Amino acid sequence: MDSGDSDSGNYDEPLWKHVNALEEMCSLEGERVKFLCDYCNRTFLGSYSTVEEHLLRACEGMTPTIRAQVRNEFCESKKANARMRSADVPVPHSVACSYYGGIPDAGKAMVQSKKRKRSTCDLDEDYLMEVRDHLDAIIARMFYSSACSSRLPPGAMHGLLLILLCSSLLATAANADDPVITSFCPSNANYTRGGAFQASLDALLSSLPATAASAGFAKDTTGASPNQAYGLAQCRADVINTSACGACLGGTARDLAASNCAGQKKATLVYDHCLLRLSDESFAGAGADTSVAVMLVNPQNATEPEVFAQRLGALMSNLSRKAAYESPRMFAVGSAAVTPFVSVYGMAQCTRDLAAGDCNSCLVGAVASLPSCCSVKRGGQVIYPSCAIRFEEAPFYNIQAAEAAMSPTPAAPPGGGPVNGSNGSNHTVRTALLVSIPVAVALVVVLLAALCLCKRNRKPHQHVQIAIASSHADDEEMRSSESLLYDLNTLRAATNNFSEENKLGEGGFGPVYKGTLLNGQDIAVKRLSATSQHGQVEMKNEVFLLAKLQHRNLVRLLGCCIEEHERLLIYEFLTNNSLDKILFDPVRQQELGWGLRHKIIEGISRGLLYLHEDSRLTIIHRDLKASNILLDADMNPKISDFGLAKLFSIESSVGNTSHIAGTYGYMAPEYALHGIFSAKSDVFSYGVLVLEIVTGRRNTFTHASGPSEDLLTYVWRHWSRGNVQALLEGCPGEGRRPQEMLRCIHVGLLCVQEDPQLRPGMASVVVMLNSRSITLPAPDAPAFALPGRAFTAAVRDADREGRREQSFNDVSVSDLEPR
Repeated sequence: MDSGDSDSGNYDEPLWKHVNALEEMCSLEGERVKFLCDYCNRTFLGSYSTVEEHLLRACEGMTPTIRAQVRNEFCESKKANARMRSADVPVPHSVACSYYGGIPDAGKAMVQSKKRKRSTCDLDEDYLMEVRDHLDAIIARMFYSSACSSRLPPGAMHGLLLILLCSSLLATAANADDPVITSFCPSNANYTRGGAFQASLDALLSSLPATAASAGFAKDTTGASPNQAYGLAQCRADVINTSACGACLGGTARDLAASNCAGQKKATLVYDHCLLRLSDESFAGAGADTSVAVMLVNPQNATEPEVFAQRLGALMSNLSRKAAYESPRMFAVGSAAVTPFVSVYGMAQCTRDLAAGDCNSCLVGAVASLPSCCSVKRGGQVIYPSCAIRFEEAPFYNIQAAEAAMSPTPAAPPGGGPVNGSNGSNHTVRTALLVSIPVAVALVVVLLAALCLCKRNRKPHQHVQIAIASSHADDEEMRSSESLLYDLNTLRAATNNFSEENKLGEGGFGPVYKGTLLNGQDIAVKRLSATSQHGQVEMKNEVFLLAKLQHRNLVRLLGCCIEEHERLLIYEFLTNNSLDKILFDPVRQQELGWGLRHKIIEGISRGLLYLHEDSRLTIIHRDLKASNILLDADMNPKISDFGLAKLFSIESSVGNTSHIAGTYGYMAPEYALHGIFSAKSDVFSYGVLVLEIVTGRRNTFTHASGPSEDLLTYVWRHWSRGNVQALLEGCPGEGRRPQEMLRCIHVGLLCVQEDPQLRPGMASVVVMLNSRSITLPAPDAPAFALPGRAFTAAVRDADREGRREQSFNDVSVSDLEPR
């Protein structure tokens, strides 16, 4: 890879290959900088559980050194400043290499202590925030640039990683001078300056911020009717200390006077880390205020916009539910991988005076507005007076504090002072009740659970425990994959608790359901059957492979769910279902004119070419058939079902297995008879599929003309005799292009030749389909085009031989999987 010339988003090596190198750089262990490594795991390297130990060793023991060198080479470098400010994804190798080539020690010097959480050199905070926004992309680019790696001195990568870690803390610390993001104030409710209401308002503003600072939230009322002032102040739940919360709320009186809300009886000021709401009417129990909304948008487009929008919608729907129903502070954060190098980070929060249902309704409305404002942008916010959501491509919250705030452990009651200034004893009683009642209930639940366990009959369930234990490692791997983990309750709600009305069909893996998320997005949910012998392996295949593959002609895996005893896969929902539902239906096949059929043939070829040659991985699908081709609203084909797929290294292109799995009729002979598979096996399946699409006939054995005859024999018989017109009759007459159709049949026959070496690769197939100037070679007779029952006998003999070798066979004859 050439330095400076390539700025594509494709990388040759996964980042985990560098973990061992990081581990070797430092052998100390401990917890002193675990918070740094936690951030690194979540935002850059992926799974916390799989690389935590390595990162602890890599990060531990780095103390600030050589401050002057840092200042000279990093802090005050105008050249570096200019480069960093202009950096964007993707970053050219030349910029990253020349900028970072000589500052490994600077990286160490940038490490911050856990107590101070401040830079060891006097950097401008706005500048470091901007560095944070781009640094992960630059380091990712460097890790994957062999040109960069060869020019960096030993330890430089380590230093850069530490720069990324410590600079992140600047983003999570509360800003001591938080600016007002937006304000809400209707202009029809003015008050008289110097009057009784202003006196009540001034009294409220003098006490409410300080009260809220100690507990993170407070409500209060001052004055006498009809000039009472009602107020609510709240800090974001990841603002972890009183001083930071107080600093954010401390300037609210000044900001209110300087804003367009000055003189208004109703006003809401929204900051990044806090909020203040004032009114001349009580808003307790009034529900969520969604009368007005402000939408803030980052103008830059997101990486992989379609994928980004889908992952964002699912993420924010999950966070909305968690904030409303699971978080004691009505606050939730989380992230989802968009690509191996880009994640989206989200936050949902409500004012804590709301009921759970009102909070959920407010957040659902905010999430529903994302597609119209910013779902394909790199960042955005939707803010109501009572709730807000935000997302970015970089972390903008304190991860540890946020997780603590989301804990279901009963939190201290909101407030921190008397509501009206005269009922402090009642407030104390309420506080005691709010603490003691949940504790008492919890003790009762624990005792009842213990009694139930003691009374249970000791039935043999060791096999269940073994099954769970054996799949635990796979579950952990799937949880740490690049897919989004969905919440089981969310999926139950989306599918109406997996009701029969939502069931799309039943496949070998298990039932498939249609679901609708809170944001209105339709999904398809595939549920692992408890009786599926190899379902766990197939699910693992799908999660690992599809999470790393992105192509318009591959079905998009949105995520998975591994909770309780459920194993679920979540896909994009495609309205036109699978190809076989239309192609082999005597009525619906008339919808597929030749133009659409040719489009489907070309789309499948491009998807296979991507799997075999153009993706970062080399994938053999092994189960390509009409029921595994899904069609979107525009009849674009998408290859699905990667449960049987095999991953190859670049050096290896042929595999061998005694576990023959797939569908007869689509299997290459060398795979069906001997278990040998390669890219040419998929080419054979593709050839069968092409012949099915052109002729409109399923590849099954028929007895209409005497001896049994499969599709390949049928096509070869007509082709070799020159009676090609009969092969075109399965396509509607309108829009037919006979020459183009015959060329597709020719390509299909080349793909199903018995000798794998004679079959073209998918790159050649794509060229053949799109270029009429290329002369196609004459095909040999296709495999399995045998008279009578020769094929059946061959398979029977192979099966008999397989039984002698103690192998097993999971072949389906035509297992249709409705989507």
